Amino acid sequence: MSDVENKGVDLNVYRDDAAPHEYLPELSRIDAGDAQQFLNVGVDPSESGRGGSFIQKDMSVIHCKTCQPGIEIMGISQAQKQHGWLKDYIWKNVLPESDLFTSRVKEKPHEGYFIRSLPGAKSSQPVQACMYIATEKFSQHVHNIVVAEENSELHIITGCATAPHLVSGLHVGVSEFYIKKGAKLTFTMIHDWGEQINVRPRTVTRVEEGGIFISNYISLRPVGSLQMFPTTYLEGRGATARFNSILVASKGSHLDVGARVILSAPETRAEIISRGITTGGTIIARGDLIGKVAGVKAHLECKGLILNNGLMHAIPELSGYVPGVEMSHEAAVGKIDKREIEYLMARGLDEESAISTIVRGFLNVDIEGLPPALKQKLDQTVSETQKDMM
Repeated sequence: MSDVENKGVDLNVYRDDAAPHEYLPELSRIDAGDAQQFLNVGVDPSESGRGGSFIQKDMSVIHCKTCQPGIEIMGISQAQKQHGWLKDYIWKNVLPESDLFTSRVKEKPHEGYFIRSLPGAKSSQPVQACMYIATEKFSQHVHNIVVAEENSELHIITGCATAPHLVSGLHVGVSEFYIKKGAKLTFTMIHDWGEQINVRPRTVTRVEEGGIFISNYISLRPVGSLQMFPTTYLEGRGATARFNSILVASKGSHLDVGARVILSAPETRAEIISRGITTGGTIIARGDLIGKVAGVKAHLECKGLILNNGLMHAIPELSGYVPGVEMSHEAAVGKIDKREIEYLMARGLDEESAISTIVRGFLNVDIEGLPPALKQKLDQTVSETQKDMM
């Protein structure tokens, strides 16, 4: 395991057990403090506009249900008992020995979700999932499996957070996604962990012919350290992957976030778009596009702003193995252009308002597939974030 992946994480300082939590048949019964934390990451305790929910608190699944025909939601242990064929999917994309963190999930698992859209099923409303830590110094190890069967459509909103009183903790999440022929998966992840929480997601996705994978990642609040580099294999003709990320690193936060897409079939397409702002923390924005066959198209775009010092490090990589690949990248790191500030001030804004407006516009990337209510919530969060920066 590299120092980048570890970033000073000592697994021995964390506990790997926690007291069980009560199952809630109605999510509306949840503690008010927890409910607010859920809302901050796009998980609605009222379940309004949601087609199903999976909520895990520490080691316990405290709520799980689906309201849509053709959509299955359950804990991973229940799924293994119910679906014998799941053995052909679990630990196939991600090997347990990949690093210290994946090994820990294999050795000491703490549930995780199984979400599946049946062949031809179209989710009319997004499914919401939440991984929540409420026990001090708890190391949460989850294993998630998502399967979008042929010609189905599935939208998942997953919010990860900690209880308001929590100071330190570790979250390790192994996720394996399978997108079958002609299927579409939109996966939106919102993180609000806490200033001393270390986070290590490990995700691998496989997309078959004509499949579409859209990944949206948002982290606007302080976090101790975050390191993730999800890999997607476009294995079928015409498969598509799009990654969008919005990152803010305050002082003390270390974010090492990226995505790798391997285009190994004709007519595959990939796009990685990243926006990052550091207000004193570190952002390492990675992107890696690998073209294996002729006729693929891919683009990588990384833009970062540095406010109040900090480090913004963009690492774009393109690898083409045959003639006929079409790949490009664009990376820019810097400060707000003084001419933009002067332009807005000439139209009546003071300097602080002008900077705030520019920051808000920079963060407001058009993220595909968000429900209107969640988009409104994110706009509000972006507004609050840029006020904190000022």
